[in-house]
Amino acid sequence: MTGPPNDGTPGRPAARVLADWTAGLQWADVPAAQHPLIGLRALDTLGLVLAGGSTAAAAAARAVASRQGKSDEAGILPGGGRAAAAWAAFVHGVTAHCRDFDDTFQDSVVHPGSVVVPAALAAGEAEGAADTDIAAAIVAGYEVAARLGGVAGRRFHMRGLHATGIVGPFAAAATAGRTMGLDGAAIANALGLAGSMAGGLMAFVADGSWSKWLHAGWAAHGGIVAAQMAAEGFRGPAGALDGRHNLYAALLAGEEVSPAALTEKLTGGLGAVWRGAEAHFKYYPCAHVIQPYLDAAIDLRRGHGLTGRDIAGGICRIAPWAAQIVCEPRAGKIRPDSEMAAIASLPYLLAVALAEGAVTLDALDAASRTDPAILDLAARLAHEEDPALGRGFDGVLILECGDGRRFERPASSAPPDPGKVLAKFRVNARRAASGLDIDALERAAVAGSLPDFGRLFAPIR
Repeated sequence: MTGPPNDGTPGRPAARVLADWTAGLQWADVPAAQHPLIGLRALDTLGLVLAGGSTAAAAAARAVASRQGKSDEAGILPGGGRAAAAWAAFVHGVTAHCRDFDDTFQDSVVHPGSVVVPAALAAGEAEGAADTDIAAAIVAGYEVAARLGGVAGRRFHMRGLHATGIVGPFAAAATAGRTMGLDGAAIANALGLAGSMAGGLMAFVADGSWSKWLHAGWAAHGGIVAAQMAAEGFRGPAGALDGRHNLYAALLAGEEVSPAALTEKLTGGLGAVWRGAEAHFKYYPCAHVIQPYLDAAIDLRRGHGLTGRDIAGGICRIAPWAAQIVCEPRAGKIRPDSEMAAIASLPYLLAVALAEGAVTLDALDAASRTDPAILDLAARLAHEEDPALGRGFDGVLILECGDGRRFERPASSAPPDPGKVLAKFRVNARRAASGLDIDALERAAVAGSLPDFGRLFAPIR
């Protein structure tokens, strides 16, 4: 048992506080109301691995793993042979993230699922870990990701750094360490080592290249390597999170991060406040700031019988930081020339939603990206930056119809919807593989309070 909430002890490095909590975390300590989330997160990630498995990015990751990971520690899905645990996690991280369909923390825009779940599954298989230990490790990884990301908020992105690549290695190290049964001292060393693996440039935004997807896989890989090195006695710096040369001092240099605020955000309320549960699922393959606008558009379309032909124009009010990612430069956004460009285009995906009433992975294909009707509609959808927005993934959608009707709808994130997560999984799984017993996979993930990880993943190996 973890015992009472751990608010940190003066003088103890934050990494050690997090590590001790992670090492002691038991599945029974996690509030029962949060248990179903773990099965949903595992199932969601499995669906993303299946859906991404046919991409060129996934094929490249598998090819590298086959050369580098000569081991039978862990399986590569679907049916991709076996490799060292760190390389299996690498492949699954790249594959799960490569359609930008994975969950997100609103405050930091960190994508935890494509890092934490691959790390837990690979390390768990290598160690022969019990389902309770894998589930507890996933909880720990999400908690570490939430807390480390929360310190910086969106400031990593504002500095041109991809927050998942920065925070991910720490989350994966905690996940792997807990799965491997390491003690607090060893997990603290793993967290210290993970600090030297943190990185990831936002350079992919300019040209639609694939480094974004590498970040998730590399983070999962690095976290397992850090935990394995720590298990062999390799020491990591104790102050990677709050020492003199810590993560935030280095990557947020010039900005004030008070020691008290740092300690509170990293360790305050451990065991009582479950920040990891705040990650939002995605229901569309898009940058997460786009999702609320798609929800609003589909609701308006359904509620008022609209079609794409009815829309004369539209305005998306959006936070300035988000506009730079999904609205600019405008020419590339209204005519995306790659999957990555489509994923990060608010006007294009909004046009798909209004024209088709849904946004699936088909929206990323060349046939959709070159559809004249969709591109014409995208060109009629503009944006306005609103500095009052940006507390969450919030915005406003305004649609003008050719017959004079005008609709205005807030765009905001909604609580997790298990029905939507299951529907998304079914579509992804059926798209990727035939002959799978989809119902059996769902039962293994969500029928009980604890996922049956062996039954969930065995049929696909």
